[in-house]
Amino acid sequence: MLSRVADSLYWMSRYMERTDGILRTLKINYASSQDDIQEFSWKPVLQIFTFLSEEEANAMAYDSRGVLEYMVVGKDNPNSVLNIVTQARENGRSVQDHITKEMWQCLNDFYHAVRDEKMAQLLQKDDPITILDNLLRYGLLYCGTTDVTMARGEGNSFINIGKYLERAIQSADILDVKFSDVYYDVNKTTDTTYWKYLLMSISGYELYLKTYRGGFEAKNVVEQVVLNDKFPRSLVYSINRVHRYFERLKSERNASDFNQIDFMIGKFKSKVQFSTSNSIFQEGLHNFLNESKTGLYDIGTALGKSYFGYS
Repeated sequence: MLSRVADSLYWMSRYMERTDGILRTLKINYASSQDDIQEFSWKPVLQIFTFLSEEEANAMAYDSRGVLEYMVVGKDNPNSVLNIVTQARENGRSVQDHITKEMWQCLNDFYHAVRDEKMAQLLQKDDPITILDNLLRYGLLYCGTTDVTMARGEGNSFINIGKYLERAIQSADILDVKFSDVYYDVNKTTDTTYWKYLLMSISGYELYLKTYRGGFEAKNVVEQVVLNDKFPRSLVYSINRVHRYFERLKSERNASDFNQIDFMIGKFKSKVQFSTSNSIFQEGLHNFLNESKTGLYDIGTALGKSYFGYS
C-alpha cells in the first residue's frame, strides 16, 4: 500500500474518532450545565479540545451556546466538528478507491449535515441535545458501515490503528483534565454527579454501575478508564487493539521499522497492563497520564516516519 494512502486512511479514522469524542463530551456537558447553571464551567472541555489560551477559555467558560457554536461549526476553530469532518472527508475523497462506496456516502452525508447553514441558528435556538444526537448518529453510522463493509486488509488495519490511538489519547486527556479540578487528590470529596458526568462523556457510566456497587469513587473511575479491558474506551483496551492491528502489517519488506514500532507499542502496553490503581496513584496520576500521552504521541510519530513518509 502506498504511504500516501495509508496516511489518508489513518487520519480519516483519527478525525472521525475525534469528532465522536467531541460530540459526546459536548452533549453530556451541556446536560450537566443545565443541572448546575451557576457553578458549571466549560473550561475543561475547551482545555481538552481547543487551542485557546487560558484567558480566551476563561472568557468563554460560562457561555454554553457560544461554546457549542464554536465547537460544532466554528470556522476559526481548527478542532471544530465542521473542520474535523471536512478533513476526514478530504482524506476519504483522496482514497476513494481504497474505501467502500458506503463509507464514502457516510462521510459525505455527515459533511453536508454539519455544513448546513442553519446549524449555527439551531444550536442557538433549538434543543442542543437533539442536534448533537443527530450528529452523533452520522458518526455511529460511519463506524458501523466501516466495520461491516471494509475488507480486512492493510487499509482496515491503518483505519483501526488511527481509531484506537486517537481514542486512547482522548481518554487520557479527559481523565487528566477532570482530575486536575480536584488537584489529583483521590481522597478529595466531590459531588458524585461530577464522576457520573465524566463517565457518561466517554460512555462508561452503565459499565461502572455494573462493575462497582459501592457508589462513585475516584479510585474506581481511574481503574475503569485506565485498566478495564472490558471497557472499549479504556487505555488498556485501546492499546491492545492498536497492537493487534499493527501486528497485521508485519512483512519482510519493513522488518526493521516494524520491529522498532512493535517494541514501542509492546513497552507501552506492558506499562499499562501491569499497573494497578494503587501503583498509578503512588507514581502520581498526572505523571502517569502525561507519560501515557507522550508514549501514544511517540507511537503516532514513529508511524508517520516509517509508514507515511514523514521526514
